[in-house]
Amino acid sequence: MKPATSLDYSRRIDRVLQHMGAHLDADLDLNALAEIAHLSPYHFHRIYAGITGETAAESLRRMRLHRAAGSLIGEATPIAAIAKRAGYGSVAAFGRAFQASYGMAPAAYRKRGALVMDYSDHPAASPSQKSEHAMFNVSIRDTAPVRLAALRHRGHYLEIGPVFERLYTWAGPRGLMGPTTRGIGIYYSDTHAAPPAEWQSDACISVSETVTQSLEAGALEAGAPRLIDLAGGRHAVLRHQGPYAELHKAYTWLFGTWLPNSGEEPADRPCFEEYLNNPRDLPPQEWLTEISLPLVAK
Repeated sequence: MKPATSLDYSRRIDRVLQHMGAHLDADLDLNALAEIAHLSPYHFHRIYAGITGETAAESLRRMRLHRAAGSLIGEATPIAAIAKRAGYGSVAAFGRAFQASYGMAPAAYRKRGALVMDYSDHPAASPSQKSEHAMFNVSIRDTAPVRLAALRHRGHYLEIGPVFERLYTWAGPRGLMGPTTRGIGIYYSDTHAAPPAEWQSDACISVSETVTQSLEAGALEAGAPRLIDLAGGRHAVLRHQGPYAELHKAYTWLFGTWLPNSGEEPADRPCFEEYLNNPRDLPPQEWLTEISLPLVAK
């Protein structure tokens, strides 16, 4: 595909992803999505899959189930209401879809509260004190600064997924996605101090110096990501395994249990997350995320 044509198609799919992210509660007819992309329904599905790596129906299902997982363990909303909001006509249909993706029935997931890592009773212990919880260990790292291409998200952090999809769709045709590209989320708002509609975050990918020079020279069109710098320095890094919907528990443990017992002081910069594998390729119980908490230099 010629570069100009490839960029045009990526912009069309970006419009679709923006619409999907803003209307996850709606009945999103695939023919209507094709119309948003100004593409024939006969070809839209193949073009969407060719650019994003999955069908539009698969994207919708993954986004909705991700949000549903967060509702199951973070809210008291009845499962029937969660199923309806996720676009399923019955609790049974929702249960089958959730079980197929998450490996557990919705009610069981709500009761257990986690697929892999349970932070509810884990003390700030070393491996020698509690070896079975070695996966909870926090490491202190000195990290290098990194230049990022970032798209801003306003709203609940669980709804940042479509913004990442848009970022990848923008980056792919421009040759910015490679084996060393890092996917990073930066989260600026205190979730206890503001309603979800006011939360601000950035969906980001790392970019090389060559790409940076090109973008700074004027290659960024209207609506494209902006360039930001993620500071380096000392960080406490917690690796989490499991669905992104469970990350709030990791933060609670990191700030409420580990930090007070660590002798460390948090720096005046936001936490960020790095996503170590592709959620499209693996079941949620295998998703790996590193949460980095900036620390005061010593």
